[in-house]
Amino acid sequence: QVQLVESGGGLVQAGGSLRLSCAASGRTFSSYAMGWFRQAPGKEREFVAFIAWSGGSTYYADSVKGRFTISRDNAKNTVYLQMNSLKFEDTAVYYCAAVYGRMAEVVGEEQYDYWGRGTQVTVSS
Repeated sequence: QVQLVESGGGLVQAGGSLRLSCAASGRTFSSYAMGWFRQAPGKEREFVAFIAWSGGSTYYADSVKGRFTISRDNAKNTVYLQMNSLKFEDTAVYYCAAVYGRMAEVVGEEQYDYWGRGTQVTVSS
């Protein structure tokens, strides 16, 4: 079992930055690849970013490429999402998720084993 807790969300003006964190507890964090997803009001949850268990491979949705950066610190059991140049359309609840032992990108939410409860990001225009 892996427990995931997101933090770092909040209200920010368009063009600003936020850094989300996802703290993991339970089984060996370093064995799990991690993903960030988001769900805007009235929309389905969508993939945002992926990082392999080793941190050596990352992958992004086109909508955030060049603005968001996913990283991880296995010593701290934490994955991060640095979000720069935020846009109004980035407003959503952001979730982190874990999938065991993957190196290549995993974008389908059904493939993830564990989920956090989410953190709200609101970008004002």
